[in-house]
Amino acid sequence: MSIDNMNKAIDTVQRKLGITIREFTVAGFQYENLFAHRWYIGTDATNVDAAKVREIIDQTLAEVNDDYAVERTSALKEIFVEIMPNQVFLDYLRCKGKEGAMNKFPRVLKGEKLKDWEQFLITKAGVKA
Repeated sequence: MSIDNMNKAIDTVQRKLGITIREFTVAGFQYENLFAHRWYIGTDATNVDAAKVREIIDQTLAEVNDDYAVERTSALKEIFVEIMPNQVFLDYLRCKGKEGAMNKFPRVLKGEKLKDWEQFLITKAGVKA
């Protein structure tokens, strides 16, 4: 799954739901002997249906990426979506001394960066990781 594929999925969510997503990141992890993706999505829109966002992301990725479609039937068991205020992403960058236009939030998190993000969500942002 490429960054272009992820951006296409987010663009589709924005268009179909009429919301603005300023930041997002994706993490892959082991889940029930297979794998899963967790999408962290930053939007200031209220009452966003995470299940609908999940459905649009999953469907869009399957349409634009044949490999993704195959993985969804074999190795990629589940997709999770966490909707949070955009400010959470900005606060994390600020906490890391990386705020400002020259710093962008990583689109994919793994390893120590993922652990750090999840810990930030729990301890600083009050968000369940």
